[in-house]
Amino acid sequence: MEAFLVSTGIVALAEIGDKTQLLSLLLAARFRKPWPIILGILVATLANHALAGAVGAWITTLIGKDALRWILGLSFLAMAAWILVPDKLDEDEAATERYGVFGTTLIAFFLAEMGDKTQVATVALAAQYQALAAVVMGTTFGMMIANVPAVLLGDKAAKSLPLKLVHGVAAALFAVLGILALLNVGEVM
Repeated sequence: MEAFLVSTGIVALAEIGDKTQLLSLLLAARFRKPWPIILGILVATLANHALAGAVGAWITTLIGKDALRWILGLSFLAMAAWILVPDKLDEDEAATERYGVFGTTLIAFFLAEMGDKTQVATVALAAQYQALAAVVMGTTFGMMIANVPAVLLGDKAAKSLPLKLVHGVAAALFAVLGILALLNVGEVM
């Protein structure tokens, strides 16, 4: 349960103001059909984070406990710094309309998540907790918590959130996880 809750909280906070949240707003404004967009986000996130989580779980089979502790600790600290850098949506990342609302969202979200903060976080969380299903479900739920309101409420909700504060809290959570991993508090493996 801890893996699910930590994964959900970190990703939900990290996603606010992220490029995929901006993509949610863009798709909602363009298509004005929230449910196919939400379903596309869900399917793309499940696929992307399942792949990332599998990589994280696989890494734990290759690396010793002490090395993994240092890699995870430093990775979480790097994520804390990275989360403070605001994302911008590249216009080239949006898929073409020829795939329909669901298909466009699916493709755009899957590609936008490649190498994104939340994908990297999913790899690290899966390696730390060794609970692939709980981490993937948690990171996916976190993505949905952040992106569904963006789709349903649009620009108004995004403009009213204190992004610096939200990013600061997410960065602090990543930093705490990094320090705990480096100090070997809790079991890494």
